[in-house]
Amino acid sequence: MMVPAALLLLGAVVAVVAPRLLARADWPDREPVVALWVWQCVVAAVLLCCALSMTLSAAAAWVAVRGHVFGPAPRSVVDAYALSTGGAWAATTAVALACGGVWTGAMLVREILRARARRRQSRAELRLRAPLLPGEEPSADRLVVLEGERPDAWWLPGTAPQLVITTAALRRLKGRQLDAVLAHEQGHARARHDWLLHSSAALATGFPQVPVFAAFRDEMHRLVELAADDVASRRFGRLTTALALVELNEDRGVFGPCPTPEAHVPQRVNRLLTPPDRLTAARRLRLTATAALVPVVPVLVAFVPGLRALG
Repeated sequence: MMVPAALLLLGAVVAVVAPRLLARADWPDREPVVALWVWQCVVAAVLLCCALSMTLSAAAAWVAVRGHVFGPAPRSVVDAYALSTGGAWAATTAVALACGGVWTGAMLVREILRARARRRQSRAELRLRAPLLPGEEPSADRLVVLEGERPDAWWLPGTAPQLVITTAALRRLKGRQLDAVLAHEQGHARARHDWLLHSSAALATGFPQVPVFAAFRDEMHRLVELAADDVASRRFGRLTTALALVELNEDRGVFGPCPTPEAHVPQRVNRLLTPPDRLTAARRLRLTATAALVPVVPVLVAFVPGLRALG
């Protein structure tokens, strides 16, 4: 039972240490795409630790499960895991982790169903405010212009994605600012940021007492916006993108002294106006490769006793 316990300990260490290291680092704001990848690898490693620990604990608790897990493995491999020493703790750990896995799946399904319901409601409201003309068919690349006094633009994902922009935004945005807003929203769509937001929201909602999942959700919301800002700024310039953000959010009070739900907008504008130096390609590659190795560590921990027995 040492390996399941080691996996749980490893998952706890990764869940505590990795968010702190990322919070202290200065490069996530400079390379949001790399930071998104690192966060996904960290959460994947934590979940993998729990899944492997559950599997080995169940193998220690029940002979039938042990036969399926180890199959035709030599007796020396099974003995290397000392599964017979687990006792009641093995069954308790396996059941608790299995319940956590089922709960995670349920939260993800609920988040997906809620997102689909919100999407259907948004599309229904859109059809009321901007009905199709006689003979007009929905298009995957359709740009919808809504009459509205509030400048706004957003992307509706789905099988037929739509980019919605209000007439107030069209009046406010000058020249290439509109192109920058469109590029920003298209950046969200191409990178499928909605899936990242749904997954992180499901974990944070299902396990509100686990700080790493709450940090994962908050960072996903922040980093996807920075990544989309970079997509727009690379095509139309940082100043143009920053001015577009100001024009869209000026009337929402985000630049005032009182905090608002869009309090991150001033930080995004400052980042665009004072761009930090990007990391070198070699360092980006090292960070990406190092992050990819993080989920590999639990697998190695789980297989080391068996490999030693075969050695």
